[in-house]
Amino acid sequence: MLTDLNIRNFAIIDRLHVRFGSGFNVLSGETGAGKSILLGAVGLLLGARARADDIRTGEDEAAVEALFEIDEQTAAELAPLFEEGAIDFDGSEVLIRRLVSRNGKNRVFLNGALVTLGQLQSVVEKLVTIYGQHEHQSLLKSENHLKLLDDFAGSGPLLASYRKAYENLRQAREDLARLETGERERRQRIDLLSFQSSEIAAAHLQKGEDEELETEKRLLQHAEKLTAATLGGFDLLYGEDGAVCEVVDQAAASLEALLDVDSRLGDFAEVLRSAQYSLEDVAAQLRSYSEALTFDPQRLDEVENRLAVLAGLKRKYGSTVADILAYRDQIDKELSELEDIDESRAQVAARIEQCEKDVRDCGEELSARRRQAALDLARKVEHELTDLAMGQARFEIRCAPLDDFSANGLEKVEFFLAPNPGEEARPMARIASGGELSRIMLALKRAAPGHETQTLIFDEVDAGIGGVTATRVGEKLRSLASEQQVLCVTHLPQVAAFADRQYLIAKSEVDGRTRTEVELLDEQGRVREMARMLGGARTTERSLEHARELISSSVVR
Repeated sequence: MLTDLNIRNFAIIDRLHVRFGSGFNVLSGETGAGKSILLGAVGLLLGARARADDIRTGEDEAAVEALFEIDEQTAAELAPLFEEGAIDFDGSEVLIRRLVSRNGKNRVFLNGALVTLGQLQSVVEKLVTIYGQHEHQSLLKSENHLKLLDDFAGSGPLLASYRKAYENLRQAREDLARLETGERERRQRIDLLSFQSSEIAAAHLQKGEDEELETEKRLLQHAEKLTAATLGGFDLLYGEDGAVCEVVDQAAASLEALLDVDSRLGDFAEVLRSAQYSLEDVAAQLRSYSEALTFDPQRLDEVENRLAVLAGLKRKYGSTVADILAYRDQIDKELSELEDIDESRAQVAARIEQCEKDVRDCGEELSARRRQAALDLARKVEHELTDLAMGQARFEIRCAPLDDFSANGLEKVEFFLAPNPGEEARPMARIASGGELSRIMLALKRAAPGHETQTLIFDEVDAGIGGVTATRVGEKLRSLASEQQVLCVTHLPQVAAFADRQYLIAKSEVDGRTRTEVELLDEQGRVREMARMLGGARTTERSLEHARELISSSVVR
């Protein structure tokens, strides 16, 4: 949920900090006090377009910052996004900061890391949703209608099965399209692959031969140095007069000759003999190594030529001999398909036929679930709308069949609305006002509750209503706030009466400059604000008493 909102130099707001709580939060105030400005600042956090004229007069930069506390489910959804962007994330909080500059150098930060606007939008869409005339309205996007219906219908497993079948079909169709390229392209492809396959085959490659040849090349290049080093080592250890082995032998013999004088010398003699034998063994190995060495310029040329051939093939087909051989297997398979096009086409066509059947079977089952859910959800939404001053409205969910399969099913789903009796139902996104959209979303949230974003912001949800209807709107918002944090901008006391917290948005003049402030009202302040909402600018004892009664009655409902 949104816990803290900081705004600096935005429109007529110079510095503002608001701390919100869970449950139902209401924002009220006089017309023109700055409610729309506050929501505009929040809109920046949701990725709205930044404009230089949003910056307070006389300032060079505006800043909006919000801190969100998140639950485990939201943390699990956000973790891959933060991991992909290499952004610090502890799973409990998200800090968003957006800077708007007159010079156009606008910046966005997530948990202190500089990110793109796209990265911001992918995160905040899982945190907060605004429903209002000038904000981000998910109901205006018909693609969201399908998701809302599937969430209500519990279509997740069916949709997953359908998408798997659809992906198999898409792959099979791609395979057929590849096989059915033009004859000239097919022959050109065959010629190219045949040349590549022959070139690789002619090299008679052996796995690992490049490493073996590199080793042999080093030995051939340094054969003289290796011979000198190993023969020299043999001579020093064993081959020449006074060699190390001879000296060690003499030392051991001298000690052994005195064993009858002091037997302790035997331990020393034994160590020397062991060293002598080890050195003699090393000397023998060095001699064998040197005898095996050959300096053969012709063989070196052969090795270098072979490595050059391998290097040429690696530049074309793979970084190792194993990669080159794997590539040849791949192109040989494609060649076989291209050269036997009729059989390959028949096999893929049969695959497509089976995939289409699988998609159709899964899709029809999914469509049946959606059609029934559409009727149920529409009926429930209309029932909820009756309490929201839209009792005469007709709400429809239409599932229009598509000409071909899509990744989301066999139909397009769209919400239709006839606000008044006798009118033809039309796409809701084209005719619904901001207030109607807010109330429809409220009705949808009541009819099909589920996990969406943790914070819902309603603007103009009370447009065009009053009296008993306004009271029912307040009740529904408070009910919704038992599961999610709700922020609502309202001018109706019947709605505000149900709030867990009420904030007053007020405009004042300081040093000749207009500024907007937000105050969390205490009990007395809330009564005064409710009295103003009830009776206008003039507050009387009667309006104060009415305000107290309204708040008290809403608490016990």
